[in-house]
Amino acid sequence: GNISVRVGGDRLLITPSGVSKGRMTPDMLLVTDLTGRVVEGDRHPSSEGKMHYAVYAGRPDVRAVVHAHPPVATAFAVCRRGLTTPYLAELVVGLGEVPVTPSFAMLSTEEVPDSVRPWLAGHNALLLANHGALAWGESLWQAFDRMEIVEHTAKIVENVELLGGGTALTPAEIERLIGLR
Repeated sequence: GNISVRVGGDRLLITPSGVSKGRMTPDMLLVTDLTGRVVEGDRHPSSEGKMHYAVYAGRPDVRAVVHAHPPVATAFAVCRRGLTTPYLAELVVGLGEVPVTPSFAMLSTEEVPDSVRPWLAGHNALLLANHGALAWGESLWQAFDRMEIVEHTAKIVENVELLGGGTALTPAEIERLIGLR
């Protein structure tokens, strides 16, 4: 996957393309503007940077974006099934529904940011059809935590389905949970 964080009004720190995040060193990070032009660094920004830039353009409140390929959430993306059934309080109160894009978007093309834009308002994470997951937040930790919740929720939903199905929270329970925000 790849990570970006806003470090100034129009500057992002973003992971480089083609480097395993486990082997990445701080000097490999790049600073770009909001269009992807490299301002500092000698590598190429993530090949999925366009997706990050689309999130920042569509959600001025966002300060960080995390893209990953968590195995269970990605399996849901391959099945084109979002995490939208309100089984858990965390999904209602914290993360919200996690929809899935309706079709595969060819990597590193404008198709990817185009597939993300319709889902930005009112959501905090998204499954990318046959690709992976995307989460964003007001801080790097919030975006990271949201990605973790996406995978955790996918694991729970997977187990609910293995057990024969679950019981969603009722509209009244959902309304009470929303009141806690």
